[in-house]
Amino acid sequence: MKYEWRKQEKLTYFPKEVEILNIPERHFIVLEGQGNPNSQKIEALFTVAYTIRMQMKNGGGGAPFEYTVYPLEGVWTTSDGSKDDNLNKDALVFKIMIRQPDNVPASLIYEAIASAAQKKLGILT
Repeated sequence: MKYEWRKQEKLTYFPKEVEILNIPERHFIVLEGQGNPNSQKIEALFTVAYTIRMQMKNGGGGAPFEYTVYPLEGVWTTSDGSKDDNLNKDALVFKIMIRQPDNVPASLIYEAIASAAQKKLGILT
């Protein structure tokens, strides 16, 4: 049966009201950098996430495990103080990430990064 975070983790991702939650430690693939991440950087992160998903579905982490890829999350600031309507995306300092299921082995993540780098030739170098 496919694990769907939208259904299983509603309280975390779709709270009905503002509240403080104690969230356990989670695993993410993360890309940190400066500049506008809207280009190939986000595409590369999703390439890695979907590569991991397919490897897990095919039993790459042991028993086959099918799941819905988690959403893109991020934190950022700017190096020049710009914000709102005058946001200078080229001045962004960011950390973008996609959560991974707890049962994804680190070796699978490294393989997915190498595979994505090969496919996208230089994006993740």
